[in-house]
Amino acid sequence: MKRITALLLAVALGLSAQAQEWTGTARYAKANDELQKPVQVVLIGDSITDAWPFARPAFFSETGYVGRGISGQVSTQMLTRFMQDVVALGPKVVVINAGTNDIAENQGTYNADQTFRSIEAMARIAQACGIRPVLTSVLPAARFGWRPSVTDGPEKIDALNARIRALAAANKWLYIDYHSVLREGDGIPAAYSKDGVHPTPEGYARMEPLVVEAVGKALKARRYGPRK
Repeated sequence: MKRITALLLAVALGLSAQAQEWTGTARYAKANDELQKPVQVVLIGDSITDAWPFARPAFFSETGYVGRGISGQVSTQMLTRFMQDVVALGPKVVVINAGTNDIAENQGTYNADQTFRSIEAMARIAQACGIRPVLTSVLPAARFGWRPSVTDGPEKIDALNARIRALAAANKWLYIDYHSVLREGDGIPAAYSKDGVHPTPEGYARMEPLVVEAVGKALKARRYGPRK
């Protein structure tokens, strides 16, 4: 695992400008440099994580959590920037939310195994670096407005969530079930989402206690793996 971590770091450092655009490594480069390190908790994800600090800024200012979400990203993109946007910040805990855009086919046909392996890889890299991974469910979505051709999203979300939950249980990692607290029918009700995918401030307010509880448990748990 140490060799894998070193390889990923070398790849991240050697990315071309074009690759950086695809991975999004330029997005937080300056913010990472200016951040007072180490930090306690980093949240990595897609637009759901990206919009959270803007929708509920007090939550982040009060907890000190650091958001590293990038809109539109799939799990493989998050994996390629994981060293820069998570490990290099030296957190004690990382909360990983991925899979929505994979299922929405933002980067081509959905490959369930590839998505699962990318999520697992992020968690294992975190563990190898002494960071406690917290896995989360994919949020419910009956449909994706930008990808109407995907009509079986709920079934794919349920299947991926079952695998993520089992992975967390097998490794004694904490798991946050956003899906259950936000789901009504096959998706998110209008009270918690305007487009059926992205939470409103009221939706995030339902998610936040789950994050605080899981992070609190993770911080109390023994450290996993070596620290830098």
